[in-house]
Amino acid sequence: MCGILGVVSQTPANQLLYDGLQVLQHRGQDAAGIATLDGRTFHLHKGNGLVRDVFRTRNMRALTGNSGIAHVRYPTAGSAVDHNEAQPFYVNSPFGIVLGHNGNLTNAEELKRQLFVDDLRHVNTNSDSEVLLNVLAHELQGRSKGLRLDVPIIFAAVSGVHQRCRGAYAVVAMIAGYGLLAFRDTYGIRPLVVGINETPQGLEYLVASESVALDTLGFKYLRDVAPGEAIFIDFDGRLHSRLCSDTATLNPCIFEYVYLARPDSVIDGVSVYETRLWMGEYLADKLSRDWEGVAIDVVIPIPDSSRPSALQLANRLGIPFREGFVKNRYIGRTFIMPGQEKRVKSVRQKLNAIGMEFKGKNVLLVDDSIVRGTTSREIVQMARDAGALKVYFASAAPPVRFPNVYGIDMPSRYELIASGRNDVEICREIGADMLIYQDLEDLKQAVARNNPAIKGFDTSCFDGKYITGDISPQYLDRLEARRGDGKVEKHEEQMELDLAMSLSSM
Repeated sequence: MCGILGVVSQTPANQLLYDGLQVLQHRGQDAAGIATLDGRTFHLHKGNGLVRDVFRTRNMRALTGNSGIAHVRYPTAGSAVDHNEAQPFYVNSPFGIVLGHNGNLTNAEELKRQLFVDDLRHVNTNSDSEVLLNVLAHELQGRSKGLRLDVPIIFAAVSGVHQRCRGAYAVVAMIAGYGLLAFRDTYGIRPLVVGINETPQGLEYLVASESVALDTLGFKYLRDVAPGEAIFIDFDGRLHSRLCSDTATLNPCIFEYVYLARPDSVIDGVSVYETRLWMGEYLADKLSRDWEGVAIDVVIPIPDSSRPSALQLANRLGIPFREGFVKNRYIGRTFIMPGQEKRVKSVRQKLNAIGMEFKGKNVLLVDDSIVRGTTSREIVQMARDAGALKVYFASAAPPVRFPNVYGIDMPSRYELIASGRNDVEICREIGADMLIYQDLEDLKQAVARNNPAIKGFDTSCFDGKYITGDISPQYLDRLEARRGDGKVEKHEEQMELDLAMSLSSM
């Protein structure tokens, strides 16, 4: 998961891009980078760390020009945090191009071999984003024959990218001397929106991963970039667009609405906040059906993204809603941290219980999802330590049973607590008295009722049905081997059989 920005402005772009990255910081806390274009010269600064730590005044002063792109990064597909893989990436042949990418190419290794053997292009890092940049550069070179570009050539090159690249990708790229290019994969898995700002000097455009970046920077939401679509904004402020695929369909990643996106964002016409409210409604209805007669004294959310669901659930059931945990906002997300001991320590640093809300009560804890179960187990124990009589646990999302290969660095199959376990076994593992999960169909409905035009989703982490159709158990084995997570468990054969059955039912 990453956050991307691209801007063509009438004033210096550096502060706009910096402020936009601050708003998208939740999408990537490992690395940040900004590239601006001044005339035909790129100025680039990037490094590991939070946005506020990567950029100093001297760096900002050097980022001159009225256009540019920016990126915040989490490592995807199990890659390590390598400062060489911070984005944007740059190539100078046949045109100067900088590129930022959110997502993950599932055929990156195959493309890397093609680039080296057939296209005579060299890739320096293990990043699939650098692979994508070189594929784009090669497609531009082939269609322009090394001469000047025009808008039809640029869109034809994007069509070539769609034909060669598989997986998820939302992309912003700046082409020196020409303008800003942005495009989205043919399934629309990762989000991308475009906004406009009218100034006395002329029109300005901003492309971003989430609409919240448009809001905070003073841009008016124009629309989402469609699956398979490319938009090109030249330096005269003209926006060109074209659908560059004949097979494009909208299948956004449903986990964006569960957890990844900010609640004040709107993605593909769907309010993230409203979706989370509906998730609470559906979960409350399931509780009423399945837990009739269970006494619950108070509903407590696990901060922060579960709060709307927990509040709506409490309101619908007529149960008091209370804030029972205080969150330290300076601790990173735990489900992608290396090392079990470090994750357990991090949970205790991240949350602290308010004892009066637990003592002598039957408590229902509501979280957005359960991934490894490490956080859930520690939170249940914290509730007991604070004096809770009974600790019930509700997940606003279904069980996460499969890795995500489209840009979220979820753990291997063998680390997912729901992989190979039923609900009773998971409940026992996290130490709760009772456990309930959202139904997948209810989750889909919670999103789709905000935009009925969305007919499909990428729900692969819940059901193992990978929307691109190219993911096999062997692919996941290779992915886990690169992570160093490829240990064999007793239930490995059964999990591979389950995955194969899921793929065959698509």
